[in-house]
Amino acid sequence: MSERIPLRELSEAEFAARYDGDRFTATVLASRLRYVVKHMCTGLLTNAFSASLRDWYDFAATISGPPEHDYPMPAVSDSLALFLGTMADGTRNVVEEYGPERLRPGDVLVSNDPYRVGNHVNDILFVRPVFVDGRIVAFVNLKAHMLDMGGTVPAGFSATKRNVYENGLVLPPMLMYQHDQPVRSTFGLIFDNARMGDLILPDIKTIFQNVLLGERLLLETCERYGAAATIGAMRYACDGSAETMRDALQRLPDGVYEGRDTIDADGIDAEEQFTVAVRIVKRGERAEVDFSGTSRQARTCINAGWMDAKTAVGVALKFLVDPKSPFTSGAFRPVDVVLPPGTLVSAMPPDGAIMVYWESTQPVVHAIFRALADVLGEDAIGGDLGSGSMHNANGVRDDGTPWVSALHAGGEHGPWGATKHGDADSYQVIYLANNLDTAVEACEAESPMILLRKEYAPDTGGAGANRGGAAVLKDSLWTTAAEHYSTPLHLRHASGFGVNGGRDGAGGGVWTFAPETFDVIGRGRLPDDAPASFRAATPIGGVLDAETQLPDRDGEYVFYADVPIRHTERGAVYRYRTNGGGGWGDPFAREPERVVRDVRDGYVSVAGAASDYGVVVLGDPEHDPEGLTIDTAATAALRNEREAR
Repeated sequence: MSERIPLRELSEAEFAARYDGDRFTATVLASRLRYVVKHMCTGLLTNAFSASLRDWYDFAATISGPPEHDYPMPAVSDSLALFLGTMADGTRNVVEEYGPERLRPGDVLVSNDPYRVGNHVNDILFVRPVFVDGRIVAFVNLKAHMLDMGGTVPAGFSATKRNVYENGLVLPPMLMYQHDQPVRSTFGLIFDNARMGDLILPDIKTIFQNVLLGERLLLETCERYGAAATIGAMRYACDGSAETMRDALQRLPDGVYEGRDTIDADGIDAEEQFTVAVRIVKRGERAEVDFSGTSRQARTCINAGWMDAKTAVGVALKFLVDPKSPFTSGAFRPVDVVLPPGTLVSAMPPDGAIMVYWESTQPVVHAIFRALADVLGEDAIGGDLGSGSMHNANGVRDDGTPWVSALHAGGEHGPWGATKHGDADSYQVIYLANNLDTAVEACEAESPMILLRKEYAPDTGGAGANRGGAAVLKDSLWTTAAEHYSTPLHLRHASGFGVNGGRDGAGGGVWTFAPETFDVIGRGRLPDDAPASFRAATPIGGVLDAETQLPDRDGEYVFYADVPIRHTERGAVYRYRTNGGGGWGDPFAREPERVVRDVRDGYVSVAGAASDYGVVVLGDPEHDPEGLTIDTAATAALRNEREAR
């Protein structure tokens, strides 16, 4: 094998021969490709009709190169990371199965098959070929979440469906538009099977207009710079990402690194936990990521597919070792993924149904984080909230109108883990996602519910020299009778694990208050977050103390699917508390001034400051937060006592 010459060391002549253009132009065009996908996403975000697209950013855009170059993916949008890695392989699979020779200008291919294009059936991949002089030079792609694709559960979000037939409609690669006109049979197939067609139809029309926008911008680029230079820039962008990943792996010491992470249970019983086991063999500038020790595929739709697992590997490595270069399909070149069929993250149909795939691929990220934590040392990253803990509800309004609510009222947003750079943020999505948080007003306009509370819980972020993000506590009041599905899948063990001497974050939970237990509408006040209020609730998920029903690592596991569908009357309240994020570094190395600021801001209690950080804070944070002071002598004594122990 000949020695690889770094891109920056190529002569101008060598660069031009390889990429059909000069270095400056290739760099400009690589940026231009990212500009194209950003504009596609802006157009969809500002013109979408459904809340999942308009408010959640539950979509992604990419560009893929032509078939003769094996569909390189040089540009991805700043949106849902869960989609981006799958779209490189998904686009190739869709086009190859349909036949690139059958495509014509004006076509749009679609597929939503999790085993062909990744993710779940609600996520439809739209692929638009771009032709120059009768030749395909690229594909502009949008993957977007549809509100519903049929199946047994409205909107689809459930961890209890048992096979692909319950999951929803599957579209093989087929034309949705031909000669820029709708293909009636494809539209009919979708709308004969999907609920909420009044929102899905305008969303599809908006998506179509934005793949047209991407095509137009790409054609303008080819017209100005030439198709050969544009394709050369695609290859250059992917080669650049491959090189930065190889360089990053080269800096990592050779060795074998192992890590594990778990899902609490599938939706059938509480006995079997599901483990993602990873074994990383790193040699030189390459790494092999082996999932051979991972649990078998689950009996319900908590599984993920191989493209989802591959995406999670790429995201984890970008986080840990190569965070600065753009994400392209080239980032995967130095990485071999060993993935036996039929595991939790490589499920096979028909019984290995895929729906809540992020719940099983987030443990892929955590397992890799854990595997590399020791060798990375101070560069390690703490664990995050671990689970999207989605809440899905549906019912009928007083006027007989059906409604569905998804992604609004659960534990969808919460803390990240701390790093060497500072404290973690407390209100993000899991590491694998990158979407927005729906505004409270939009949630309440879309669904018959009121968000009563959305706040941080004190003493839940993992203690450390840099503190993990705090858990998020959310209460929602439902103003009609409803069916509810809860999917908290990472409460049995600390997802917010600490690194470099930091401590784990606290555990979370899910509860519901029946109207007869706490009548918010009648009383005109909320159930508070004091321990006594938890005793009045019905626990749904978590490791909880049997008496207080508060999260307790030594408590009893409450199985979320003991009641797969919960039926509530008007006035029911749901409460979610996420896990806390992991801390970074020795908590007793945290400056006392930062600890007292945490007490003032409500992240840490006075008691927590003493027990977790060895800092004695004087004053009343509730009524006089600005008057808090540090007892310097008592703090020094407390920390000296801990050091002596």
